[in-house]
Amino acid sequence: MKSILLIGLGRFGRHIATKLNELGHEVMAVDHNEERINDILPFVTSAEIGDSTNEDFLRSLGIGNYDVCIVAIANDFQSSLETTSLLKEMGAKMVVSRAERDVQAKFLLRNGADEVVYPEKQVAKWAAIRYSSDHLLNYVELDDTHSIFEVTPPQSWIGKSVGQIDIRKRYNINIMAVKENGKMNMNVTPDTVLTQNVTMLVLGEYKALQKCFHI
Repeated sequence: MKSILLIGLGRFGRHIATKLNELGHEVMAVDHNEERINDILPFVTSAEIGDSTNEDFLRSLGIGNYDVCIVAIANDFQSSLETTSLLKEMGAKMVVSRAERDVQAKFLLRNGADEVVYPEKQVAKWAAIRYSSDHLLNYVELDDTHSIFEVTPPQSWIGKSVGQIDIRKRYNINIMAVKENGKMNMNVTPDTVLTQNVTMLVLGEYKALQKCFHI
């Protein structure tokens, strides 16, 4: 369990708060809007109404006590930048800030952010890749060149074993697991036969995955 300071309770911030609550973390939520604070109270450990660009208010929260500080402020980049900078000056261990554009990310990273997230950009990329493919059901980007895809086997693979397909030798792709009826089987061997009802979790370079599954 981690102690997390979450600043900004728009749609993005609210989703973060509810998910952190599900995961069992302690969350201190901050926003200048009283209605947003009241709405989030059932899902957080505590909450404060206040201006995160106010140095005295921010210091009163005990910044050094949090494992992670998340700046989820939307539609006010100046406030996001000032808050990020103040958090780091006050000894925040880890600051994660929201950006909407690359230029914002550069400023945030230069002024205290340890990590930057792009909610709209990341979801847009996921949706574009996911829905432009017949085989792809989900994917996780590991770095600039490697990904994990959840895919349905091409029709020509149905009824064949992993060894017969030899995807590693042909494409340098690893089958990490197969999933059937929601159950994950990590014990994939050359004798594992692919059926019509399974999906596969495959790991490799994005270009190799794209070529293999015609994405």
